[in-house]
Amino acid sequence: MAGAPSPENRPIAPHLSVWRWHATMASSIIHRFTGIGLYGAAVGMVIWVMAAAAGPEAYAFVQMVLTAWYGQVALYLIVAALAYHLANGIRHLVFDTGAGLTPADAEASAWFAILFAVAAPIGLWALVTFGG
Repeated sequence: MAGAPSPENRPIAPHLSVWRWHATMASSIIHRFTGIGLYGAAVGMVIWVMAAAAGPEAYAFVQMVLTAWYGQVALYLIVAALAYHLANGIRHLVFDTGAGLTPADAEASAWFAILFAVAAPIGLWALVTFGG
């Protein structure tokens, strides 16, 4: 294209190191990671159901993995990812109405979604353990 600047003279898009980290930026990145993680969780759920259908021996192995410390950490992360993705999805539905778009409101709602993702698995654990 005639008159276009050479690649050396083109402006460079700002990198993450240029910007100050803030909750709304982290929220966007976390939303993408949790979406990817939930795909992995869906595969894990299919494996769990297949093991249940395959019989007691296969299910016993999956049960052993899920009750081990690393299985418990994985379950916590799955519930946290689901809670975060839900809260952030609702946050974006509110944004679609035109509400909550000021920087202060967006920052507050991003923090709410992040803190909800931390608290929801703990609340679910307490409900399952003590809610009898």
